[in-house]
Amino acid sequence: MYEPIRTKSVHAMADDADFPHRSREEELDIQLAGHLAALLAVTDELGLLEAGDRVAAQVARLRGAPPARHAALSGADHAALHRRAHTLASRALVVAASRADTAAAILTAERMDAHTAALDELRLIGAR
Repeated sequence: MYEPIRTKSVHAMADDADFPHRSREEELDIQLAGHLAALLAVTDELGLLEAGDRVAAQVARLRGAPPARHAALSGADHAALHRRAHTLASRALVVAASRADTAAAILTAERMDAHTAALDELRLIGAR
């Protein structure tokens, strides 16, 4: 009644050896390094040198090379930068937890706490 399929599916890969494949761990490393690099950029913009050095060390560990650093901006909206840094740190924390990277998870949790405290302080100063 039905004729058997004689050709390969269009969804089948021609040759798996022709395409580079990365493991889940490698993909998570790349993703975590990207989130941490973005966090580093915002941390540097805020002028937080010590925190930036700690984040840069994690990026270098994951990428195998030191990251680019940014100069602090003088007229930036600090509240917006702290909110952005908090968001980036939370994203990095999720990836660090999924790849079981304790050092990165601790660092990102500490950065989240620091940016939350900075936002609270900015709110108190603004309320005066």
